[in-house]
Amino acid sequence: MSAQTEVAVFGGGCFWCTEAVFERLRGVISVMPGYAGGDVKNPTYKLVCTGTTGHAEVVRVEFDPAQIPYRDLLTVFFATHDPTTLNRQGHDTGMQYRSIILYSNDAQKAAAEEMIAELNRSGTFTQPIVTEVKPLTDFYEAEEYHRRYYASNPEQPYCQFVIDPKIEKANKRFSELQRT
Repeated sequence: MSAQTEVAVFGGGCFWCTEAVFERLRGVISVMPGYAGGDVKNPTYKLVCTGTTGHAEVVRVEFDPAQIPYRDLLTVFFATHDPTTLNRQGHDTGMQYRSIILYSNDAQKAAAEEMIAELNRSGTFTQPIVTEVKPLTDFYEAEEYHRRYYASNPEQPYCQFVIDPKIEKANKRFSELQRT
């Protein structure tokens, strides 16, 4: 990571979905699915799926803030998952699917808290936002078969019925942020 890049970590349900949305944004250098927010060292997918590790499925987004500000990443994050459901996204249930922002610095923390307050005041969502905001401590990369899952498996039913609509929504709503 160079001096011109920053890291953001988001959990918005299944990391396959989140990865597919963020990797299409200009200014995003890399997206890595993984696990964070818990207290078990070196967790595996199988262990995280038990819901006992405290970890969430997340993506680590390395980005160039000169090309895409952190606030734009937050906007995309909140628009492409339901931040009002506790420990659930669609049919995926369990604390590993919770909405979470793991900040890398005080500016990211302040921006996340400010956006949550703005969204709650605006009535954008009919229920209060339950997104957890906490400091990033450890990030554990997901197993190889989870990386670029959508790009490698576009014909899988989950990709077609769950991820495709998220990508289409992001492409339409945030066309100015998409790679060209």
